Amino acid sequence: MMDEIVNRVANSSLKNIDLEDFYPSGERILFDIKDWLYEGIILREKDFREKVAEYDWTSLKDKYIAFTCSADAIIPSWAYLLLASNASLYAKKCVVGDLNLLETVLYTEIISKFDVNPFENKPVIIKGCANKPIPESAYTLLISKLLPVAKNIMYGEACSTVPLFKKSKNK
Repeated sequence: MMDEIVNRVANSSLKNIDLEDFYPSGERILFDIKDWLYEGIILREKDFREKVAEYDWTSLKDKYIAFTCSADAIIPSWAYLLLASNASLYAKKCVVGDLNLLETVLYTEIISKFDVNPFENKPVIIKGCANKPIPESAYTLLISKLLPVAKNIMYGEACSTVPLFKKSKNK
């Protein structure tokens, strides 16, 4: 007679959080303005405004945009504001920076709204190894939010975790 295999992890009070589950769907675009510069290095207001006016901003509908300039040029703040004032009418989110900064901003918003009540006095595993570009800062934001409520916090998978935090008994 064989013993029944029991999944003790599934039957425990252990709570798993996979940040990949919260990954916002939508295309990410790195919008480089270097080609909109005079001779690739100078932003001339009149020319730049013409490029902005000619661009089909509807092509950015429901996309996440990171505005950048890969040329070694000084870009005035108003230029990015002008871009954002057009793109924001269609895009889900606009930032100035790279795609990693874009993901960081997205996850900062997600984690700020994250309800930690279900994790109160529970052991929590923050899943590692994501297939999507989860910024490292998202994990630190999450752990900061969980520290006041979780019984203990681990990182990894249920079969192999790294302990990170354990609430002391006198708290």
